[in-house]
Amino acid sequence: MGILLGIVAILFVIAVAYLMSNDRKNINFIGVGIMILAQVLTTWFMFMTPIGEAIINWISDIFNKLIAYGTEGVNFVVGGIEGEGVFFFNVLLIIIFFSTILSVLTYLRILPFIIKYIGWLISKITGLPKVESFNAVNSMFFGQSEALIAIKSQFHHLNNNRLYIVSASAMGSVSASIIGAYMQMLPAEYVLVAIPLNMFSALIIGSIIAPVNVKAENDEVDVKNVSEAKSFFEAMGNGALDGGRIALIVAAMLIAFIASLELVNAVISFIFSGVTLQQILGYILYPIGFLMGISPNELLQAGGIMGTKIITNEFVAMLELQPLVGTFSEKTVGIVSVFLTSFANFSSIGIIAGTVQGIDSEKGAAVSKFGLKLLIGATLGSILSATIAGLFL
Repeated sequence: MGILLGIVAILFVIAVAYLMSNDRKNINFIGVGIMILAQVLTTWFMFMTPIGEAIINWISDIFNKLIAYGTEGVNFVVGGIEGEGVFFFNVLLIIIFFSTILSVLTYLRILPFIIKYIGWLISKITGLPKVESFNAVNSMFFGQSEALIAIKSQFHHLNNNRLYIVSASAMGSVSASIIGAYMQMLPAEYVLVAIPLNMFSALIIGSIIAPVNVKAENDEVDVKNVSEAKSFFEAMGNGALDGGRIALIVAAMLIAFIASLELVNAVISFIFSGVTLQQILGYILYPIGFLMGISPNELLQAGGIMGTKIITNEFVAMLELQPLVGTFSEKTVGIVSVFLTSFANFSSIGIIAGTVQGIDSEKGAAVSKFGLKLLIGATLGSILSATIAGLFL
């Protein structure tokens, strides 16, 4: 029954994306099918095989060690400020260390090389353009702004459909610099499986909503100038400053969103006694959550958490899910965790539109126009990823 509902959920997501499509005649259904198959095989391998489980455990151990190293740096600076409630020091400041590592690996041309050729492989298998495939892989490692800036030299080749796909990949993914923070709040295996699933989901939904057909001369990827650092230590410094900026931005957004959420709940409760925004969102997402495979007795709470992520951000929703991990069923925890592990929320529209505006003002205006469509597409991608993960839980 769960598998049947999951298949219905996948068909529902594809159908909604099809109805939103700009050019239904040119949708590459073969590529879409290949990517869905890739998602299924990836999830099966990671969850259902001893080798896949060993790889997840190995990657988790690496991240746990990196988190421990990062914690040493944090403790040196803010030693004595401890306790579970100090979220900024225990979770967010770890972002600085992860950002530094990414900056160094980029300066050494290790990450750009890996990203370029994984993107090339995905392009060959699926038939999607190289730029879109590169950007999808790049978005697994870097934030929304950084991923888009990496392909700025190709922006003059991007029409609105291509612009939609690269923007969807940026919104539907997460940055590797904050994965360590996520893994301190949610089970690591669900965060890790969400990364490749969301990469494919963004391409699947994006290529249905905005099909593309690109000439070879308009589809080249240049990774020669991906780092502006002139030395190893400058790369370290740039990474640390970028990480610090991200940590402060996330902290500021959490303060604003959580406080605003409490204010909204107070107003709603005053009008409708005992009702919260999370409960309303839970009812709205109830049917979708049911198809995704969430346990019926957990649908309202889980739907509320997923809705909170859409209207605020993933950190706010993860903080709501974290205390429920021990009480929810494993399947519900896995589905909701995968759904939350992306940047698909209202605030991302402004981030992406602002980044594109800085690169090309005309294209920035285009992104602003299809901003809501971008959010709906990215949310469909999150539903698709979470549903496929739920098939194996």
